[in-house]
Amino acid sequence: MRVLLLLHIIGVVMFLGNIVTAAFWKVRADIKKDPVVIQQTVKNVMLADFIFTLPGLLLLIVSGTAMTVQSGYPMGTFNWFTVSLLLFVFTGILWLALLLPLQRSMIRHSARSINDGSLSTEYQKASRYWAIFGIAATLLPVVILYLMVTKAF
Repeated sequence: MRVLLLLHIIGVVMFLGNIVTAAFWKVRADIKKDPVVIQQTVKNVMLADFIFTLPGLLLLIVSGTAMTVQSGYPMGTFNWFTVSLLLFVFTGILWLALLLPLQRSMIRHSARSINDGSLSTEYQKASRYWAIFGIAATLLPVVILYLMVTKAF
C-alpha cells in the first residue's frame, strides 16, 4: 500500500505540477506578444502534457484504483471519494474535449502569426478560451487534492 501511495503522490505532482507550470509559461509568452516565442511555448506546453500530465494521469488512475480495491472503500455512497472521482472525470473531459483542441489551434494560429508578424484574432480567441477552461481544469484537481487530503465527508 505504501508503494501505491508513493506512486499516487508522484502522479499528483506530475499532473498538477505540469498544469500549473504550463499555464505560467504560456502566460509569460503571451505577455511578450512575440509570435515566435508564443509558438515555441504552446508547442512545448503540448509536449509537456504528453511527457508529464498524461503519465501523471495514468499513475493517478492505476494507483488510485489499486488502493481503492485493496482498501475495500465503498464506491456506491456519496462521499469525498466519489465526488473526487466525478471531478476527476470532468477534468479529463475538459482536457480532452476542450484544452487539447485549443492547444492545437493555438499552435496552428501562432505559426501563421509568425509570418504576419502579429498575433491573429484566431490565436487570441483560442488563447482566451484556453485560459478560461484551463483555470477550471486547474482548480478542479486542487479541489480533488483538498478532498483527498482532508477526507472532508
